[in-house]
Amino acid sequence: MPTIQIERYGFRLGKQTQPVRASGARFQGDKLLIQLSDGRELAVPYKRILWLRWLAKATPKQRLDWSIEPGGFAIYWNQLDDGVEVCHLLAMESLA
Repeated sequence: MPTIQIERYGFRLGKQTQPVRASGARFQGDKLLIQLSDGRELAVPYKRILWLRWLAKATPKQRLDWSIEPGGFAIYWNQLDDGVEVCHLLAMESLA
């Protein structure tokens, strides 16, 4: 498990970090909702993100055929032969 070292006022603080994993996914309207292992839920407006165009073009039936990759690092759509890594979604800049 990686450790982040923070130095403040001459003291070194160590904080254990764990990678965030996907624990579930669902669609609601034009949003892909991904549940994360730390309790958060990402709401991804997949129709507004250019690199998710393949997901926007998919049929509702194809969108429902997803699985979580081993270790939870990504959601994968078998019928579409494509997926989304959690780290890429967390690193996205605001669309506003």
